[in-house]
Amino acid sequence: MNRRGFLTRASLVAGSASILNWSWIPKSSQLKTGIQLYSIREDMKTDALGTLKKLSAMGYRYVEHAGYRNRAFYGIAPAEFKKVLTDLGMEMPSGHTVLGKEHWDDSKKQFTDLWKTTVEDAAIVGQEFVISPSLSPTIRTSMDELKKYMDIFNKSGELCKTYKMKYGYHNHDFEFSEMLEGKSLYDHILEKTDPSLVMQQLDIGNLYNGGAKAIDIVKKWPGRFQSMHVKDEILASGGHEKYESTILGEGIVSVKEVIDLGKKSGGTIHFIVEQEAYQGKTPLECVKRDLEIMKAWGY
Repeated sequence: MNRRGFLTRASLVAGSASILNWSWIPKSSQLKTGIQLYSIREDMKTDALGTLKKLSAMGYRYVEHAGYRNRAFYGIAPAEFKKVLTDLGMEMPSGHTVLGKEHWDDSKKQFTDLWKTTVEDAAIVGQEFVISPSLSPTIRTSMDELKKYMDIFNKSGELCKTYKMKYGYHNHDFEFSEMLEGKSLYDHILEKTDPSLVMQQLDIGNLYNGGAKAIDIVKKWPGRFQSMHVKDEILASGGHEKYESTILGEGIVSVKEVIDLGKKSGGTIHFIVEQEAYQGKTPLECVKRDLEIMKAWGY
């Protein structure tokens, strides 16, 4: 079926989404090794279907999106995107969509339709986790704003729970370098969110630019990381950040030690490969090698 056929069929499915039985949404219990599609973002832009076929041929069975817009994943409606993945022997148990101020109506103290449909579409495509990968700078500089927003995180967890999913947050680096009232933003985030409603996806590479080490964070907060972005880091060749990502095992992150600890005591069940810099190789070459390394490590 071509893309036009996908979208036509999906429009019919979407019309009946409100009467779907959400009991089919899987519960997170199985260890899963996947890929964050941002790793191959340009390939996904130019040929999403062809790129997914290449990932499937490499052996990837789980993907995590970073391309949801206008009620579509990479231009394809949720039900049809799920079918595309199913036909390739793949699933998408998680995805990244920023929970922003446009998603919360402060006057009504409830989520806007934009966030409600975001969560609904995540359920249609089969996600277990709906993950936001950012915090506005205005939230990060005010304790009152941060407390308010963490309450919204918990409410998003309650909304996701109605679809048998869980809301989550993904870190970058500022959460570890920026402080409020003597504590890192990350400590505040974990203290002020309900673990039964809000999971944490620990990016074990990003935090190096914030002056932290992943192994220390996993030890400090055991059981809090149901998902990890598996990432290695080297000194950056340019740009404004000190470190950039690289092929697993070639950098300064004790990757296997971190993910083994995550599996043992961090509560980690999803291990999502992400590489954003490639040192002269193609993104697809890199993620193929990353998966080979993960398999050699037993993941």
